[in-house]
Amino acid sequence: MKKQRPVHLDLQTIRFPATAIASILHRVSGVIMLFAVGILIWLLNESLASPESFAVTQSLFDNLLVKFVIWGILTALGYHLIVGVRHLIMDSGRWEELASGIASAKAAFALSIVFSIIVGIWVW
Repeated sequence: MKKQRPVHLDLQTIRFPATAIASILHRVSGVIMLFAVGILIWLLNESLASPESFAVTQSLFDNLLVKFVIWGILTALGYHLIVGVRHLIMDSGRWEELASGIASAKAAFALSIVFSIIVGIWVW
Protein backbone atom coordinates (compact mmCIF):
# COMPACT_ATOMS: atom_id res chain seq x y z
CA MET A 1 0.00 0.00 0.00
CA LYS A 2 1.50 3.28 -1.14
CA LYS A 3 0.97 6.36 1.02
CA GLN A 4 0.01 9.57 -0.73
CA ARG A 5 2.45 12.00 0.81
CA PRO A 6 3.39 15.34 -0.64
CA VAL A 7 6.62 15.15 -2.58
CA HIS A 8 7.41 18.84 -2.15
CA LEU A 9 5.87 20.92 0.60
CA ASP A 10 6.18 24.63 -0.22
CA LEU A 11 5.89 26.40 3.13
CA GLN A 12 5.47 29.80 1.49
CA THR A 13 2.13 28.78 -0.02
CA ILE A 14 0.60 27.70 3.29
CA ARG A 15 -1.88 30.29 4.62
CA PHE A 16 -2.53 30.37 8.35
CA PRO A 17 -5.98 31.49 9.51
CA ALA A 18 -6.28 34.62 11.66
CA THR A 19 -6.87 32.49 14.75
CA ALA A 20 -3.57 30.65 14.30
CA ILE A 21 -1.66 33.88 13.71
CA ALA A 22 -3.22 35.41 16.84
CA SER A 23 -2.23 32.39 18.91
CA ILE A 24 1.33 32.27 17.58
CA LEU A 25 1.85 36.01 18.09
CA HIS A 26 0.43 35.67 21.62
CA ARG A 27 3.19 33.20 22.42
CA VAL A 28 5.82 35.40 20.76
CA SER A 29 4.68 38.44 22.76
CA GLY A 30 4.94 36.35 25.93
CA VAL A 31 8.56 35.50 25.13
CA ILE A 32 9.30 39.15 24.36
CA MET A 33 7.82 40.14 27.71
CA LEU A 34 9.94 37.53 29.47
CA PHE A 35 13.09 39.26 28.25
CA ALA A 36 11.57 42.72 28.66
CA VAL A 37 11.11 42.17 32.39
CA GLY A 38 14.90 42.25 32.78
CA ILE A 39 15.15 45.58 30.96
CA LEU A 40 12.30 47.10 32.96
CA ILE A 41 13.68 45.89 36.31
CA TRP A 42 17.10 47.28 35.41
CA LEU A 43 15.56 50.65 34.50
CA LEU A 44 13.58 50.69 37.75
CA ASN A 45 16.66 49.79 39.79
CA GLU A 46 18.71 52.51 38.13
CA SER A 47 16.01 55.13 38.59
CA LEU A 48 15.59 54.38 42.31
CA ALA A 49 19.28 54.21 43.23
CA SER A 50 19.83 57.95 43.69
CA PRO A 51 18.63 61.29 42.35
CA GLU A 52 21.63 61.38 40.00
CA SER A 53 20.92 57.93 38.59
CA PHE A 54 17.29 58.94 38.14
CA ALA A 55 18.43 61.88 36.04
CA VAL A 56 20.70 59.58 34.01
CA THR A 57 17.86 57.10 33.50
CA GLN A 58 15.55 59.92 32.50
CA SER A 59 18.10 61.17 29.97
CA LEU A 60 18.18 57.67 28.41
CA PHE A 61 14.68 58.32 27.11
CA ASP A 62 16.03 61.04 24.82
CA ASN A 63 17.64 58.28 22.74
CA LEU A 64 15.56 57.07 19.77
CA LEU A 65 16.64 53.44 20.25
CA VAL A 66 15.52 53.43 23.90
CA LYS A 67 12.16 54.92 22.92
CA PHE A 68 11.76 52.26 20.24
CA VAL A 69 12.58 49.44 22.70
CA ILE A 70 10.12 50.81 25.27
CA TRP A 71 7.47 51.18 22.55
CA GLY A 72 8.09 47.57 21.48
CA ILE A 73 7.82 46.32 25.06
CA LEU A 74 4.57 48.19 25.66
CA THR A 75 3.16 47.04 22.31
CA ALA A 76 3.98 43.41 23.16
CA LEU A 77 2.39 43.85 26.59
CA GLY A 78 -0.76 45.37 25.11
CA TYR A 79 -1.09 42.67 22.46
CA HIS A 80 -0.51 39.95 25.03
CA LEU A 81 -3.18 41.39 27.32
CA ILE A 82 -5.75 41.88 24.56
CA VAL A 83 -5.32 38.41 23.07
CA GLY A 84 -5.07 36.93 26.58
CA VAL A 85 -8.53 38.32 27.37
CA ARG A 86 -9.73 36.85 24.06
CA HIS A 87 -8.36 33.45 25.10
CA LEU A 88 -10.01 33.71 28.52
CA ILE A 89 -13.35 34.49 26.91
CA MET A 90 -12.92 31.52 24.58
CA ASP A 91 -12.05 29.31 27.56
CA SER A 92 -15.33 30.32 29.18
CA GLY A 93 -17.24 28.75 26.30
CA ARG A 94 -17.87 31.74 24.08
CA TRP A 95 -16.50 32.48 20.61
CA GLU A 96 -15.72 28.81 20.01
CA GLU A 97 -17.26 28.68 16.54
CA LEU A 98 -14.99 29.31 13.57
CA ALA A 99 -16.68 32.52 12.43
CA SER A 100 -16.68 34.12 15.87
CA GLY A 101 -13.11 32.98 16.50
CA ILE A 102 -11.91 34.62 13.30
CA ALA A 103 -13.89 37.78 14.06
CA SER A 104 -12.49 37.99 17.59
CA ALA A 105 -8.93 37.47 16.29
CA LYS A 106 -9.36 40.28 13.76
CA ALA A 107 -10.87 42.51 16.46
CA ALA A 108 -7.88 41.75 18.70
CA PHE A 109 -5.53 42.72 15.85
CA ALA A 110 -7.40 45.99 15.34
CA LEU A 111 -7.40 46.83 19.05
CA SER A 112 -3.70 46.01 19.26
CA ILE A 113 -2.89 48.32 16.36
CA VAL A 114 -4.87 51.14 17.98
CA PHE A 115 -3.13 50.47 21.31
CA SER A 116 0.27 50.44 19.60
CA ILE A 117 -0.41 53.80 17.95
CA ILE A 118 -1.58 55.34 21.24
CA VAL A 119 1.51 54.01 23.04
CA GLY A 120 3.71 55.33 20.23
CA ILE A 121 2.23 58.79 20.61
CA TRP A 122 2.68 58.60 24.38
CA VAL A 123 6.32 57.45 24.20
CA TRP A 124 7.31 60.00 21.59
